[in-house]
Amino acid sequence: MRVRRFGGECYRVGGMTSGMSKASGRNRVPWALRGMIAASVVVPLLVLAGGSWVAWRDTVAAADVDLRGDLAVASEQTARVLDSHVLLGGRVNDLLGNLTDEEVVAREQELHDRLVAMIGGYGQITAVVVTGKDGSALVGSSRYPADHRIKFSDRGYFIALRDGTAPIEIGGIVVGRLTHEPLFSVAIRRGNDPKHFAGVIMVGVAPSYFTNFDRAMFAGDPNFSAGVLRADGTLLAAYPQTVPTDEATATDRKLAEAVQHTPDGMMRGQSALDGSDQLIAYRKLATYPVIVTVGRRWNSVVGEWRDLLATHLVFGIPATLCLLMLSLLATRQWRRQHDTLAQLQDEVARRELAEEALRQSVKMEAVGRLTGGIAHDFNNHLTVINSNIELLQRRLPPNSEALVRLTEAAMSGVQRAATLTHRLLAFSRQQPLDPEPLDVGRLVSDMSDLLRRTLGESIAIETVLAGGLWQTKVDANQLENVLLNLAVNARDAMPNGGKLTIETANTHLDDAYAASHAEVTTGQYVLLAVTDTGTGMTPEVINKAFEPFFTTKPLGQGTGLGLSMVYGFVKQSGGHVAIYSEAGHGSTIKVYLPRFVRVETRPATGSDTAKPHPRGTGETILVVEDDEEVRRSSVEALRELGYEVLEAGDAMHGVRLIVDRGPIDLLFTDVGLPGGVNGRALADAAQSAQPGLRVLFTTGYTRNAILHNGVLDHGVQFIAKPFTLTALAAKIREVLDMPANAAAVEGVAAPGAG
Repeated sequence: MRVRRFGGECYRVGGMTSGMSKASGRNRVPWALRGMIAASVVVPLLVLAGGSWVAWRDTVAAADVDLRGDLAVASEQTARVLDSHVLLGGRVNDLLGNLTDEEVVAREQELHDRLVAMIGGYGQITAVVVTGKDGSALVGSSRYPADHRIKFSDRGYFIALRDGTAPIEIGGIVVGRLTHEPLFSVAIRRGNDPKHFAGVIMVGVAPSYFTNFDRAMFAGDPNFSAGVLRADGTLLAAYPQTVPTDEATATDRKLAEAVQHTPDGMMRGQSALDGSDQLIAYRKLATYPVIVTVGRRWNSVVGEWRDLLATHLVFGIPATLCLLMLSLLATRQWRRQHDTLAQLQDEVARRELAEEALRQSVKMEAVGRLTGGIAHDFNNHLTVINSNIELLQRRLPPNSEALVRLTEAAMSGVQRAATLTHRLLAFSRQQPLDPEPLDVGRLVSDMSDLLRRTLGESIAIETVLAGGLWQTKVDANQLENVLLNLAVNARDAMPNGGKLTIETANTHLDDAYAASHAEVTTGQYVLLAVTDTGTGMTPEVINKAFEPFFTTKPLGQGTGLGLSMVYGFVKQSGGHVAIYSEAGHGSTIKVYLPRFVRVETRPATGSDTAKPHPRGTGETILVVEDDEEVRRSSVEALRELGYEVLEAGDAMHGVRLIVDRGPIDLLFTDVGLPGGVNGRALADAAQSAQPGLRVLFTTGYTRNAILHNGVLDHGVQFIAKPFTLTALAAKIREVLDMPANAAAVEGVAAPGAG
């Protein structure tokens, strides 16, 4: 038994009231209100504190992730640059062979020209210098002739190579004695005998190359920094500041010590150049004694957090004031409890209806898959039944109301069965593409609930829909299937849960992109991107992802046709699809659909608006149908309509009738015919024998024989099974009354395409 008292009155909740007095109720009210007023202040402060901590944690985590991503790019670039320098040094060593110092000097001009040619494609290389074993310059790419009096025997890299056994050594940043420019050296030993020191080959590296690369990577943002250091902490290149040439003042000992314990990590410390407090990600290269760092000023991270917190305060302070006002009106809120409860009940009822609709959708999808194979025969049977019932209705004697009711009931059953068949075919996706102008953003919004229920609670779904999104012209049902397919693939890539992001945007694929993708046409596109935080794909998997039957799932858990179907549909719709993924970091599938610009057309006038008469005037029609019962009922129906009818059970018999019988007015043929010659091939042969012949196709199971990329070929006349006698009469009359050039079949497909 619970009792609530507001304003000195007692209200019963879930049972009978207790014996509280009005005085006691009045005593409780102020304390309750005071508690609500205090809560309206304290709770927002707690929420703000908790939100601030969460925002700080997320801001630091995001900065950590961004820095690690930038570090991966910078490390890869640095390793490639050093690889090219070592490779170049090796080529120079091969060029020198076993030449002595005197022989090198004697061939200095030839070697100088060769060195200049070798470094022509390397913008980051300042010079290549070859020294003798005493450190004197023998030949260099920067000048000819070289000043042989200049010696490099005091350089750290020379001493290390002379006294040690390491094949390469990286020197600190200095001003070049031949180039007079800041550089650091990648030096290798001359010759191939590790026991005999013959001198060094020095490849000068311009630190400005790394500075420019980092500036482009960070878009010139001074809050970010990057550096290349030797393993002992000596700075070689940096961004945004330049490294002084005095290597004694450009050393980061703290970072070098950290690398000894953790070769790849994150730390917070002071910049060796400007002393600013930074969050630094570092990595020691596996193949070189070089450390690559990427940093961000700590005050910029704090500033980002403050900006985020300020946006919360903009809404939080008014919300707190609103809570104070609401707490003062708390005595009136109980009146709305029943309304709130009713709204909750309505919401529960709506969710139950939505879940039931989802279950029904899944069931119908399964039924559609099972019925696709039998749809053709079922439609043939319905055609026979429908035609015979209509013929029977025409021949009923007058005043036979009972028979009329029976035939009408039978016809109603046929129509319901035909409607069911068409619905099942639509679910089984066996219909040709029906492109229409479409708002992709609205389609994504409409599918949100279905996707959430399909993917489950462990997958968080976020949609980022662009405003002013262009329209595209595609088959909406097939695009829904594509989106659902991609979402299910993403779910399978996130077995432990994750986040799925669906984005739409207007985009333009330019000439540069089209040049690198032969199948892409330059122009405006509507972008639909599906991103997951799953296991990702390796480059090898990406290269084969669109191949039919290729799958990375265990045996029995995937057909390998999902992405193949997506690829085929997008290409069929004139679009482009691309995969962006990295193993362990999720995947993004980007679908580009051509922009559709609606063109106003004038309404048809004249004879096009006139309805053709349903009966015939003695025209000759050839009916080609392999199902005997369907053929018999069609022939009987056409004769009933006043046409002269010829019939054939296959394509070859039909061709012979055309040749032997002479001109006919219309060929009415099924698409699927036995004997290896389908209805489309028959129509081509018949029109070759009788140019201008009108053709009407029929089928209960659409095949590619009368389709072009899944869309009905232009100029093709078609009636789907099962058809009514009225519909057949109208369609026959429509085709016969068309001009001969308009009724001829266009968009010829290859024989046997069905």
